[in-house]
Amino acid sequence: MPARAANDDTPNGFVRGTKDYRRLAAALLMAGFSTFALLYAVQPLLTIFSRSFAISAANASLAVSLSTGAMALSFIPAGILSDRIGLRPVMIGSLFASSIFTIASCIVTDWTAQLVLRTLIGVALAGVPSVAMAYIAEEVDHGSLGSAMGVYIAGSAIGGMAGRIGVTWLSEFLGWQAAIAAAGLIGVCAGTIFLFSAPQSRGFSTTHHNLSSLAAATRRLFADRALPWLYLEGCLLLGTFVTIFNYLGFHLEQPPYSLSRAAIGSIFFLYIIGSYSSAWFGGLASRYGRDRLLWMPVAAMAVGISLTEARDLALIILGVGIVTGGLFAAHSTASGWVGERATRDRALAAAFYLQFYYMGSSLFGAVGGLAWDAFGWTGVASYCLALAIAAVAVALRLRAIAASRRNE
Repeated sequence: MPARAANDDTPNGFVRGTKDYRRLAAALLMAGFSTFALLYAVQPLLTIFSRSFAISAANASLAVSLSTGAMALSFIPAGILSDRIGLRPVMIGSLFASSIFTIASCIVTDWTAQLVLRTLIGVALAGVPSVAMAYIAEEVDHGSLGSAMGVYIAGSAIGGMAGRIGVTWLSEFLGWQAAIAAAGLIGVCAGTIFLFSAPQSRGFSTTHHNLSSLAAATRRLFADRALPWLYLEGCLLLGTFVTIFNYLGFHLEQPPYSLSRAAIGSIFFLYIIGSYSSAWFGGLASRYGRDRLLWMPVAAMAVGISLTEARDLALIILGVGIVTGGLFAAHSTASGWVGERATRDRALAAAFYLQFYYMGSSLFGAVGGLAWDAFGWTGVASYCLALAIAAVAVALRLRAIAASRRNE
């Protein structure tokens, strides 16, 4: 696509309100929805897996941990592949492959085979989050970038929530296999809509990466005083959050609560809090400084975790709501800080943040199962509280780094 002159107001991509933009928005909505619906669809089913396959909670949690870990490790390879063959083809392949693997997972009866398929789902899904931002940036006019990104993020949030809730409710009445099959079929539908709605790339040009330049860029990023701490922060944040939701179902299905799967699944409606807290706190952070405010939502997560130790169900739900709001507020602040801090190699910096973010879900979420098996919910809450306190310490360290930079 030819470059514009500085005083040229001609749109350099799809503009909000046009037919092509609406097609692109529909495609982005479906891409975000399908990715996070399929990634986390099994999270509310961990208690069922534990009983059906006669495995421990820690073993059952691998259905989530292996998917998120495989996706995290595949972000950068998927990005490199997209630079070779195109952004749109990688996203299409990812949507259909992950849907097919999801459908296959509903018919296997061996737990090891189930985990292999969940790992393949994670690898396949990596092609959407790692590519979507670049696809939007290349195909959408600068003035419409914010709204296009908002559509994709909204689809991701709705998919993450709807996938969990829908699978929970369907499993209550039709069984977990039918619920997973339905999720896979919805993924196929979403992929089909993307295929026919996403416009052909107009701004794409093939890039062949030089491994030495990639290594040099990686060294620059990890030599930065703040970026490695931001990566660690993302790792701790999602690790804490996913652990809470992984084992909350085990806790609430036991006396004195004895909640049904449908009731437990309804707790995922709390994700709505996150969609508001991320936008609201993101505005505050932009106004008053990310370094000054990041520790606040992280500390709120620690307070929320403490409330989940209460016996009163209302206090537990309140605590989980605070954890949810805190996670999304902190994540939006930390991820925005990465983009602001990385003056060079910005795309790679963002990819590393996402990689550490989802690795936190994989690693810390799996270890949380050991805490559940050994000490029940008290063990899980104590473990998550320790992670949250570590995240507060990292946020305060980042604040000190930013303060010293201002004083230089």
